[in-house]
Amino acid sequence: MTIPESKKVYFSSDNHLGAPNHESSLVREKKFVAWLDEIKKDAHAIFLLGDLFDFWFEYKEVVPKGFVRTLGKLAEIRDQGILIYFFVGNHDLWMNDYFEKELNIPVFHKPQVFHLNKKKFLIGHGDGLGPGDKGYKRMKKVFTNPLSKWLFRWLHPDLGVRLARHLSVKNKLISGDEDAKFLGEDNEWLVQYAKRKLSQGHYDYFIFGHRHLPMKIEVDNKVFYHNLGDWISYYTYGVFDGENFELKTWT
Repeated sequence: MTIPESKKVYFSSDNHLGAPNHESSLVREKKFVAWLDEIKKDAHAIFLLGDLFDFWFEYKEVVPKGFVRTLGKLAEIRDQGILIYFFVGNHDLWMNDYFEKELNIPVFHKPQVFHLNKKKFLIGHGDGLGPGDKGYKRMKKVFTNPLSKWLFRWLHPDLGVRLARHLSVKNKLISGDEDAKFLGEDNEWLVQYAKRKLSQGHYDYFIFGHRHLPMKIEVDNKVFYHNLGDWISYYTYGVFDGENFELKTWT
């Protein structure tokens, strides 16, 4: 991807719209939409790195209601020709082709390599990567199993969505409460993952979400891992101007 002069690439993650309730989500959603309105002025591309929703499941003819401001703004921006890429997180991993068909936004289920100008980025949500976290990894295998998705689809949407939203908040493995604590640079498992990937080839930036903590860590000489933080406590996002990447706070 070649970034035109005066244009930028933006990155955002972890809005968790729907949690802990509709009222607080609406406040955060309006801030996020205001940010989208602002960045569309100079955005060449926008990367959304997962957990936009606190729960998402696509039935054959039904998707969870709500979030119309966000979906409408994304549709507007995409129709203006601005590129948008979506990476599923652990809360919206049951996303299929709704974004692709309705919004013309490609959806990725695994980290992807992007070359932005002359810089090599590895981009993803970040869940289930690196060492440890075996409990969550086992749970993710169950949730992504086609049989599990088929069985859940037989639940009436009113029951299925209510049950899933309850588990999303109450189950620590799903909610990610334990992920919001800084472990120290040597113990951050996404840092360890980045170092392992560097042993296999060169990268300039590793950009992830999931941890809910804004982070910039140098994993090798002039090679950085950035975590985008969230739109719950920090309202942080990433921006790449074609030469450098930095984290900023939306005010």
